[in-house]
Amino acid sequence: MTDMLDPELAAVAAGFPRLDLADLAAAREMERRFAAHVPVYDSSTPLTVQNLLVPGPEQAPDVAVRMYAPADCVEPLPALLYLHGGAYVTGGLDLTDPAARLVADRAGVVVVTVNYRLAPEHPYPAGLEDCYAVLKWLSTEGPDLGVDPGRIGVLGESSGGGLAAALALLARDRGGPRLIAQFLDAPTIDDRMDTPSMHDLPDTPTWQAANTAHSWRHYLRGTAEPGSPDVPVHAAPARARVQDLVGLPPAWAAAYQIDPTRDEGIDYARLLMQAGVPTELHHYSQAFHVAHIVPGTAIGTRMIADKIEALRRLLRTTP
Repeated sequence: MTDMLDPELAAVAAGFPRLDLADLAAAREMERRFAAHVPVYDSSTPLTVQNLLVPGPEQAPDVAVRMYAPADCVEPLPALLYLHGGAYVTGGLDLTDPAARLVADRAGVVVVTVNYRLAPEHPYPAGLEDCYAVLKWLSTEGPDLGVDPGRIGVLGESSGGGLAAALALLARDRGGPRLIAQFLDAPTIDDRMDTPSMHDLPDTPTWQAANTAHSWRHYLRGTAEPGSPDVPVHAAPARARVQDLVGLPPAWAAAYQIDPTRDEGIDYARLLMQAGVPTELHHYSQAFHVAHIVPGTAIGTRMIADKIEALRRLLRTTP
């Protein structure tokens, strides 16, 4: 597989730990160790960082969030809900801390990361409902937090991208709060696992196709069997038909060539386009799943620059 990768990515591919969701406890411990060694982002501008508790869904616990904001801004800023990846079963606020600081610094927006509940202890729709509760809170309390409630977007990577796509659907279907943009980075959105990339790319860095079945089985526990016709569109947005996507906020999507999730992201972007949703799709050749996590590579630098430019433009950092 390394001969298909960008040379800089190929040089580091073997160093990534292999996740095995068949042993969930070991996978979570591996994720904690990985998060502890992610380089700290050194912001070029002062940031205020707050850990807060947000009222959760009805009869559910409060949701922990971490809010990052440029410290020297006096005007209300756009806000971005940032939903971490982790196959719906791992991850948390520490995993996204460096990336959230980078986005707040370079895009000039308030970033709110969400410690949503994880499967299998809390399967669908718990994590999604947590994200929706935070969206409602941000929309209501935004003016007191220095946020313009008319300029809120959502970004997610991998399973976080799946939650971001689902949140855009849920907010529309419930009549708000309104999102003005959705940023879907390698979204995990198709429980059917039958795309060409899922079949043809079984052993790739950072994410292996064999883990996909474990992820969906945990996430859909008590709702439906993965691949069955009973899986709801808010759990797996790839289930949507074109008519189901009409009226969604503008979308920015990223897909990676050497990635089992590649085709589900590309297919979803195509459906959004067909539904009349303003959509741009970035496909990164010779790259593996969310390859921008590798620091210091030319291709990763370009990926981050593309994302920051889209955030500034779609969130209208200058109203």
